[in-house]
Amino acid sequence: MPARPLLPERVDQVLSRSRARAERRGALGDGLELVQWANAHDRTAYLQPGHHTLSVYLEGGWQTELLGQPGAHGSPGCHCLLPAEHESQWLIGSPQRFVHLYWSGSAWADRVVQLLDAEPRGMSLQTRIFAQDAALAGWAHAVTALDWADPLQRLRAQELSHAALDRLLLQAATPAQRGAALRPRGGLASATRRQLLAYVEAHLAGPSEALSLARLAGLAHLSEFHFARMFRVAMGCSVQQWIAQRRLRRAQELLRHGRMGLAEIALQCGYASPSHLSHSLKRALGITPSQYRRQVQA
Repeated sequence: MPARPLLPERVDQVLSRSRARAERRGALGDGLELVQWANAHDRTAYLQPGHHTLSVYLEGGWQTELLGQPGAHGSPGCHCLLPAEHESQWLIGSPQRFVHLYWSGSAWADRVVQLLDAEPRGMSLQTRIFAQDAALAGWAHAVTALDWADPLQRLRAQELSHAALDRLLLQAATPAQRGAALRPRGGLASATRRQLLAYVEAHLAGPSEALSLARLAGLAHLSEFHFARMFRVAMGCSVQQWIAQRRLRRAQELLRHGRMGLAEIALQCGYASPSHLSHSLKRALGITPSQYRRQVQA
């Protein structure tokens, strides 16, 4: 029986039919998705998947090679960049773990327009195999340390992944384009900023979806990518950092002025649990909630 011809297929679909195992997935919005994989003793082939892929090795990779490129192997921290039109075949040996970031062509085009004010068709991605970039290795380490099911940590994963794509885009840009993109510009209109900050304060204790990047960007009538950049310009920090700061400030106020129990304070401030609140306060101030309360009420 003749071999079945290869057909264009998403990278995650190819891996799902192979020996690879998806350890977890996280939809980030704006056409971005994270998947953490494990694989061993396998053979895979990609044929014009129709989306872009950033792959970073977390563990292993020493016995993984690209057919047609003998002698080159993966290793922890190195990355591969596979554009939408990419074609390749791979041999996987010993166990390895890796994280994939997928993004659509429309997400890339929007980024080119927003960040560089350039024509998307003139800004293509180039294939990279077993490349080294400390910043992208750091992205993989940071993003896989997060719980993608937790709304606030997923928001952080979004911000980190947007920054990784910004890096890839700036590496593909001309020096003049990079210089223009790195100069701060824009921000949020005063009325929009006031509306957003008031909304955050009013929803700290609400359902997690109320403070998602998609919801906040919708209030500002911007894409998630553009909103995240404009918020940082306006406020000097990321959306996730601002929400974390406001939750901590409210918890401090309740500890300082009331007799509310720790569980109720955690609930009022949007923390997942009292231990989550305790961990956040200790990381910020170096003391536990009970120690803080004793100090400020003494």
